[in-house]
Formats: sequence, structure tokens, C-alpha cells
Amino acid sequence: MNTIENFKEYVQNITSKDGYAKPLAFGLGIRKSKGEKVLDVNFPSINWDNAFGTAALLQDVTGYTSNENGFVTVSKEQLQKAFDNFAAFHSEIEKHPNIVLIQQLLENYNQPEGYQSVDVVAYFLFDKDQAVNDAVEAYFKLQCLSQLHVQPHGLSLEGVFGKLNNVAWTNHGPILPEDISAERIKATFKGETIIVTHVDKFPYMVNYHVPNGVRIASGSQVRLGAHCAVGTTVMPAGYVNFNAGTKGNAMIEGRVSAGVVVGHDSDLGGGVSIMGTLSGGNKNVISIGDKCLLGANSGTGISLGFGCTIAAGVYVTAAAKVWMYNEDKQPIDINGTIVEEGKNIVKGAELNGKDKLLFLLDSTNGHLVCRPNPKTIELNASLHTSND
Repeated sequence: MNTIENFKEYVQNITSKDGYAKPLAFGLGIRKSKGEKVLDVNFPSINWDNAFGTAALLQDVTGYTSNENGFVTVSKEQLQKAFDNFAAFHSEIEKHPNIVLIQQLLENYNQPEGYQSVDVVAYFLFDKDQAVNDAVEAYFKLQCLSQLHVQPHGLSLEGVFGKLNNVAWTNHGPILPEDISAERIKATFKGETIIVTHVDKFPYMVNYHVPNGVRIASGSQVRLGAHCAVGTTVMPAGYVNFNAGTKGNAMIEGRVSAGVVVGHDSDLGGGVSIMGTLSGGNKNVISIGDKCLLGANSGTGISLGFGCTIAAGVYVTAAAKVWMYNEDKQPIDINGTIVEEGKNIVKGAELNGKDKLLFLLDSTNGHLVCRPNPKTIELNASLHTSND
């Protein structure tokens, strides 16, 4: 296949076969294992709803004929065959990231001496809404989020905890916790030191992918599976969990728990805590709208619409009693009608997702007060610029 026309004919022959299914997403991953346990899988470049010719080629070369989510191991010989089948594109290889990746894998594919065994897998995703089936799929889906192919909740992560192994993450790579002592002894007699950064099922995102245009002051504060859009700044006290993150420019100095989505041009001050699907929010997805400000040590268990502010130290829960007032400080009901004082009390849940609200505490009586927000914030543009 020395011409592009030959390559197109080759792909057409594959995709025209009965039962052929085009994947929604796919990628080549480098898998580390210990025995039957998967330690991690790094997918350097995932293809989402594109590069279907490459998908067909990999399905053909690896013999993957299923139309179900899954993976197959890829030998060095199969990688070589895939690279050879791209011969028509070798003269402009720099324009084709998938071919570059295959070339890099070929040039470096070997079995290193050490604790982990290493191989290459090809994963194919057909149904984004199916639960996680195994550790390879877990790593693929988490990296789909961190590579910004989908926003939080854009695919199913059901069952992810049960499929990932608990791992000690070290400067020698991932090691099973029960093997750390023995590996430390081996390292000592080689004049080496094993340093454990953390023991968890999730590694740090920055060790797998760094999205364009983000600043992350402490890599330990952002888990793999976080979605950090261009313009996001995560300060040392900030934290972003998996299946959570930002849609655009954002200052994160507080905690973005699992499931939480933060809108464009919003600011979470130091000590902010937002209830996630794993920390009290249950299945209620908490979202923070565009141009919202959460002051230091504040938080919310309800979603905020556009242009909302929660004053420092104020926590708004779904069950909280909220005293409502209009811009003239007159008591109003949920519909904005002026009422008697005492009849202006609503539950926090009734304000879920509403725009332009200001939450603060009345220092004279301790009431949680809500009234129209007179202004929206503006982030410092110089702190939220792309790397481009």
C-alpha cells in the first residue's frame, strides 16, 4: 500500500465486511502489570469520533472483530505490520499523530528488567454508557476525560472502583502495596531508594496527561480522570477529583469533588468545598455556573446558575432554611412576590440552578440570606491564558 488510494481501498475492504462496527473511540496504550493484576495503562493519544481509517487498520491487524467495548494485546510484529500499512503516509508522518505513536512504540518496545511487565494494548469503545468492565477500560475512560474528549458525566464510570487495583505509586513506577517491603530491600542493595508518593487506586493526572493552557501548582491535587479545560488554574490548596472539573477559565483554590462541574470564568476561593457524588451529593450532580464566585471557606450542596456569589464562610445545603429578599431588602417568596417577614423562607433545594443569586449570613440574627447578586466577577485574564 504505497499510495493513499491503495490505503483507502484497504480500509474500504475492512469496513464493508458483514458485522463490521466503527468504534466511537480507540487508542493504543502501554500497560504495566504484575501477574494478572493491571497496575496502570497509559494511553498517550486517544482518538474520539475520528481517525476511523486508523481504527479499521488496528482492528484488522489485531484481529479485533467484536462490536463490544474491549481490548486486545498488540505484539511488536503487529505494530510493525500496522506501521508498514501506513507506508503511503511515511513521507509526511509528522502530520499523523497515530502513525508517530506507532513508530515510537516500535522504537522502544521491549521488556524492561524490573518489577512490572510491560506490553501494548489496543482498546476500542463502542458504547460510552456501558459500565466499566476491566482495569484497561477504566484507564481508557479516565484518560478520555483528562484528554478533554468528553466533559464530566460524558461517559459511564460505573464500577470503576471495583476494577482498579490499589497501588503504591512510586518513583520506580506502580507497585502493589504488599510488595513494597520486598522491592525496597532489592532497591537498597542496588543503591537505590523507593519513594512512595501515595497509595490509591487513582494516579495523578499530570503523570499521564497535561492539558494545554492549564496551571497545576501541585500535581498531587488533581486525580487522573479530572477534566481541566484550557484556562484552568489549580492552586496548591485546590483539588480536582476524577469525573469532575472545569469547562473553561477557572481559578480553583478549593475542592472540586467527584461529579462536580465548574463553569467558565468562575472562582472557587481557598477552602471552598462543593458536595460531590461521592461526598454527600449522592446522584445529584452539582454544577457551578459561569462567572460564579465562592468566597473563602464557603461551599454548596446545590447547583449555582450564572453569576452567583456565596460569601466567605457561608455553606448552602439543600435542606438549609434561606431567607429571601429583593434588591431593596424586602422579603419575597420563591416567585419574587413581596410577602411578610417569616413567609420568605425557602429550602436551599428550591434555589438549585437559579441565576444571579447572592448568599450571605445576616450577622445580626445568623440567618442564611439570599438576594439578587448586583454584580458578577471578572477573572484576571493574565492568570488564565493558553500555552498557544
